[in-house]
Amino acid sequence: MNTNFSSHLVRLVSRPAVSFCGLVLLVLFAFSGCATRDDNPAAAAKPAHSEIITLREGDTVKIDFPGSPNLDTTQQIRRDGKISLQLVGEVQASGLTPQELQDSLIKLYAPQIASKEITVSVESSTFPIFVTGAVVRPGKVLSDHPMTALEAVMESGGFDYATANMRSVKIIRNENGVMKHYTVNLKRVLDGDKDEAPFYLKPQDIIYVPERFELF
Repeated sequence: MNTNFSSHLVRLVSRPAVSFCGLVLLVLFAFSGCATRDDNPAAAAKPAHSEIITLREGDTVKIDFPGSPNLDTTQQIRRDGKISLQLVGEVQASGLTPQELQDSLIKLYAPQIASKEITVSVESSTFPIFVTGAVVRPGKVLSDHPMTALEAVMESGGFDYATANMRSVKIIRNENGVMKHYTVNLKRVLDGDKDEAPFYLKPQDIIYVPERFELF
């Protein structure tokens, strides 16, 4: 594996803001990155909002009780993945879809309220992206909206234009336990090439901007 890239990973891992899950992805990539092939970026470039929403810490959920409006609440999911509700106490929310949380609450409140109608909606949602390599401020980027690879780089201060290879930016993604690698040409995006579709990111994606003339 290229020593320059390894040093980039070490610097990113040392940052306290990187989550444990992100660290795991980095370690897996460090051992497997050189052997895996690049997948087709066009097949992975769907906007994040086209995916089924899975709740995570930091998301804000609104819970309505049409038959008992005094129980209505809007809360941010805590770091432990839970929210606190009247009558039933602590409830796990992270890792569930809004529908799954809604079904769980209907069961929990069944002995407490007459109405079986409860609705759960997402008020806001944030997810982490990790950016490393030849950018101004490598580290974690939090987004509350569908974000492209170029937008994530700009959130990290932009490219280090003295060294960055914008034509061969790598995205590393964990899909069902399988590490997938994609290569995108962000120089063409910056140049306004209409044939270069925006690459939309998913939670925990890692973006690596290599240096020019770096073997990868």
